[in-house]
Amino acid sequence: MPDSPVYIDTVVIGAGQAGLAAAYYLRQHGQSFVVLDERPTVGHVWATRFESLRLFSPAWASSLPGLPWPGNARRYPTKDEAAAYLQRYAEHFELPIRLGQRVTRVAVADAGTSYEVRTATGPPYVARNVIVCTGPFNAPRLPTFAPQLAPTVTQLHSSAYQRAAQLPGTGPVAVVGSGNSALQIGADLAATGRPVYAAYNELTPALPNHTGMWIFLKSTGLMRVPRHSWLGRRMLARPEPVVSADLSRLRSFPNVHFIGPAVSVTPDGLGLQGATAATPPLQAVIWATGYGRAFDWIQVPVFDAAGEPRHQRGLTDAPGLAFLGLPWLHTRSSALMGGAGPDARYVVETLLKRT
Repeated sequence: MPDSPVYIDTVVIGAGQAGLAAAYYLRQHGQSFVVLDERPTVGHVWATRFESLRLFSPAWASSLPGLPWPGNARRYPTKDEAAAYLQRYAEHFELPIRLGQRVTRVAVADAGTSYEVRTATGPPYVARNVIVCTGPFNAPRLPTFAPQLAPTVTQLHSSAYQRAAQLPGTGPVAVVGSGNSALQIGADLAATGRPVYAAYNELTPALPNHTGMWIFLKSTGLMRVPRHSWLGRRMLARPEPVVSADLSRLRSFPNVHFIGPAVSVTPDGLGLQGATAATPPLQAVIWATGYGRAFDWIQVPVFDAAGEPRHQRGLTDAPGLAFLGLPWLHTRSSALMGGAGPDARYVVETLLKRT
């Protein structure tokens, strides 16, 4: 017989930084709730990223509500430190997290007064509120011409890259992308001495990333500028900047060649054509080309034609259904660990006023 439904106030989907922040405020308000996550451990997404990854923000600017980071507040924590911090956070507040629970369906139930949340294993949940915290990294995106590369060229999305030794041989590789991950992975590979071709857009803005910059950003309020303000719209229209030190480091390697944004595969199918130059035949390509959204499991009409959630500060038109952890959900800091708390507090408190 199928499991009987579990009736509860709120279901939080995702136990990353946004989901944990939402859980903190739900606990503060005495709500009955559960956090569902498909991963085997809290912090698993951080733990499995590439080995040289660090937080974009220093520890003092990256805390979740109620629990500061341990150690030197000025350091930029490693990805393993980030995973350990999230695990410690969940344990410290004794949050009700159910791991290994992949959500397969969210649909309206009880004549529109609640939602049914189904998982691949375990019982269904019926809740008045659902907060989706699966974040921006749920559907790796590749260029349309990626399948045209020959089978002899190893292809990895940056989400699957961990270390240079994953790639075959010592010959030429390309790293495609104009974000911080592309720069860091490119430097990882270049440090081995092999030729690296960076398919990078030279028009991407670059900014320093140090204590002084973060003090400036915090003191001026630039990280808190709402996306729908005139300044927020202007900031949102510009490409996301990269860290200037990471770009300088990549440029310092004599075996790194910049070819401009990748536009196609070379006629022989073995390389990439950039806007300014082509690669020789490659042994591998790392696609640091970002992510798309994958919300087809949410059977509620709250998405636009591109599959993006329609929301105002995370709250949708569907009563009780909200999103957290999306880039520019409300401000530029919304997708950063330090920005999860303010967004979560607003969403949780507004949901509780509505229900």
